[in-house]
Amino acid sequence: MTEVTERFTPPTRFAVPGRIAVGEQAAAVWQPATITEVRRETPLAATFRLAVPGWVGHLPGQHLMLRLTAADGYVAQRHYSIASAPDDSGHIELTLDHVEGGEVSGWFHTVARPGDTVEVRGPVSGFFAWPGDRPALLVGAGSGVVPLMSMVRHHRARGLDVPLRLLVSARGPEELIYAREYGAETTPVFTRRAPQGVPVGRMAAAHVAPLLAEQPPGGWEAYVCGSNGFAEHASRLLVAAGQPVDRIRIERFG
Repeated sequence: MTEVTERFTPPTRFAVPGRIAVGEQAAAVWQPATITEVRRETPLAATFRLAVPGWVGHLPGQHLMLRLTAADGYVAQRHYSIASAPDDSGHIELTLDHVEGGEVSGWFHTVARPGDTVEVRGPVSGFFAWPGDRPALLVGAGSGVVPLMSMVRHHRARGLDVPLRLLVSARGPEELIYAREYGAETTPVFTRRAPQGVPVGRMAAAHVAPLLAEQPPGGWEAYVCGSNGFAEHASRLLVAAGQPVDRIRIERFG
């Protein structure tokens, strides 16, 4: 899941109501996936576009399992969030941080080239999925923005009228993944370095409260994605601002 990091911990499941069923049969089959494009996002993150002819489709927020097999038979397997919108038939995109010492991320960032083939299976998990039918308040940090970006792209591709807002945290502008794609729905927060005139600091009540004050009809469904520490911090901010606990979905890694 937001497993654009090397190690993954299954998400804390706060919001069981609204869980989306996932077809287990399709998710159990390993499929070949060929790298067709590599795009640099930040100094440490890149997007890898994969052609998967047998891909059954996914919902924004879902993830997949990826498997690498070395010539000597050694196998490495990881969970990664899907960055692309569901409408990109036959293709999926993954955005991976280059994790120091990471077997899989290291291979992608230093060895992988267009034409190389890996194996994937999925999509996996319906807990963090957003079908586009409810107002979505998205809160992410670092590579935690990856599954949230799938939601933003889906919202744009379908021209959805349902409200969507994204609050994303990064250490500085150069580490803001997908910076070129953000629009009016996005509020960036910079914790260490920021453009002139932009405050620097950790995500705070002042960032969250105005979004909760909007309260669209039916209220927000909140999706929080990031490291363990960020997920705890962001969820506390949301609750303090009035977001119901049972309408906060958390996906964490680390």
